[in-house]
Amino acid sequence: MVPARAEGRALAEKLGFSRTDATLIATAISEVARNIVVHVGRGEILIRPIYEDDRYGIVVIARDAGPGIRDVEAALQHGYTSKAGLGLGLPGARRLMDEFAINSKEGSGTMVTMKKWRVRTELERIQERRRRA
Repeated sequence: MVPARAEGRALAEKLGFSRTDATLIATAISEVARNIVVHVGRGEILIRPIYEDDRYGIVVIARDAGPGIRDVEAALQHGYTSKAGLGLGLPGARRLMDEFAINSKEGSGTMVTMKKWRVRTELERIQERRRRA
């Protein structure tokens, strides 16, 4: 959990996210990583930048090959827990990020995809155009 959280924070800072947004990203990563550790034991978290004309972003993909989530809609509700947790993991991560999708099938594992965006400044756009020229 700690390396994934640190990697997410470092990438957010490199992309110019505010310190607050970098913390939100790191916290969302911690929440989904904790779910993997508690419910499955092992999985993977992939973190990469996304570049679009008017914005930069981070995409986080957390996946495991565990038993899957029986009721995804219930799991996304605040307070739902299938174990002794507080029920904050998935709904908390969803609130912290701009985009959130979950794909889970019983017996096949779960994949959570989360994105956080920031608008590019005019100066960044000008610098990009100059680099391309």
